[in-house]
Amino acid sequence: MKVITHLAFKSVLNRKATAILTILTVAVSVILLLGVERVRTQAKSSFANTISGTDLIVGGRSGQVNLLLYSVFRIGNATNNIDWKSYEEFSQHKSVKWAVPISLGDSHKGFRVMGTNQSYFEHYRYGSKQLLTLQQGTEFNSLFETVLGADVAKQLGYKIGDKITLAHGLSDVAFSRHDDLPFTVVGIIAPTGTPVDKTVHVSLEAIEAIHVGWESGANLGYKPDVEKLKAHKFEPQQITAMMLGLNSKIQTFALQREINTYRQEPLSAIMPGIALYELWGMMAVAEQALLVVSGFVVVAGLLGMLSSLLTSLQERRREMAILRAMGARPRHVFSLLISEASALTFLGIMLGVATLFALITMTAPIVQQHYGINISISAITSHEWQLLMLVQLAGIIIGFIPAFRAYRQSLADGMTIRI
Repeated sequence: MKVITHLAFKSVLNRKATAILTILTVAVSVILLLGVERVRTQAKSSFANTISGTDLIVGGRSGQVNLLLYSVFRIGNATNNIDWKSYEEFSQHKSVKWAVPISLGDSHKGFRVMGTNQSYFEHYRYGSKQLLTLQQGTEFNSLFETVLGADVAKQLGYKIGDKITLAHGLSDVAFSRHDDLPFTVVGIIAPTGTPVDKTVHVSLEAIEAIHVGWESGANLGYKPDVEKLKAHKFEPQQITAMMLGLNSKIQTFALQREINTYRQEPLSAIMPGIALYELWGMMAVAEQALLVVSGFVVVAGLLGMLSSLLTSLQERRREMAILRAMGARPRHVFSLLISEASALTFLGIMLGVATLFALITMTAPIVQQHYGINISISAITSHEWQLLMLVQLAGIIIGFIPAFRAYRQSLADGMTIRI
């Protein structure tokens, strides 16, 4: 066996150009296979970690995916709002440890505006129960102050002290803007890779204040005095949704049932984890498509290796005949070709894995910044080991085709081979 391995190694070295191209073909296949797998799993992980540590999300009666989309991902709109009294009742419930109210509806240059209070910065978590941190400035403390998500500040070029104007609804057009009530940027949240980065945060009182003189989405012509608004104590009438953290996980189902059967108004309470799982399941087709594409890439790479081996085999018939004359048996020739295919596949896998880790190191910060997907450098998982073993096995099986041809030719050629 050692002799066969040595011969295979020498044979590969003797055909450097062909061997290198074959190794590169396998390496590219492995990079794409593991790269797609890592992006898929990390994207799923980042998706699942969009919100963390929240036991229940409560909104107007709706499907749980719709409620999750507008309350967490800022996509779409609520079917109904929640009365402020309902929020006060459940925020003071014996099972509730903390509550975060959110109010949606306005926008700023394509970014959603969210009204909330200080509890948002204290209790909202993402990822592995990470708290929001301010990259610059402070939280809002005055009526017309705002804290921006990282993407809002970066894309629009805002810095601390800048003035911004909010617009009523999602269409940022002249007649819907609150031009007479500008907000001052007092804080910028550090990047999170979540919808928080694309959100403009203001106080609930500010949401009420900027809509003084508005009715059914239209400005009635009343322009309030800024100082008078600051002196007035506003209390929300309605909010869009609320996030609840409970004293004990055991109480989750009981409180969820109580909220879903609440008689004062129709409400829905969802568990974020289950809703996220359902939402990801709706995108399973895209996930499977990625796996199929990466699988075809591996097949293409292995077929490239097969083509290379078969092409070189015709040129090596005299080599096989010489080996036979030196005492090698047909099974030795067969083993030699199998060993070569196995070695080329193994080297391709090693090169592919090393290159992938190098690419992840270089591109991870860029992917995190632009797409919010945290692709971490971690040890190869058991599933990835299985994929690599399948590639190695497929490479060995591919080697059987030229090996069998060499076996038959070595029997027929003897020393009479003509090139």
